[in-house]
Amino acid sequence: MSVITEAEKLAMSLPENERAKLADRLIASLPADFIDEEEVGEALRRSKAMDEDPSRVISHEEFFKYFEERRK
Repeated sequence: MSVITEAEKLAMSLPENERAKLADRLIASLPADFIDEEEVGEALRRSKAMDEDPSRVISHEEFFKYFEERRK
């Protein structure tokens, strides 16, 4: 098992508040100019898809409602 997989497994076993603290610390540990090229590429791909088909665009409220319903 890779170190990342093991760390993720341990982190996911934490209570929500502890996971949030850990996530905050991890993000804060990154340099201010950190760029994940893979995530930028995905964002550009999604932006292009929305430009090509505006019917795929959802509102901010719809986005959060979708995930709130999935948590139930």
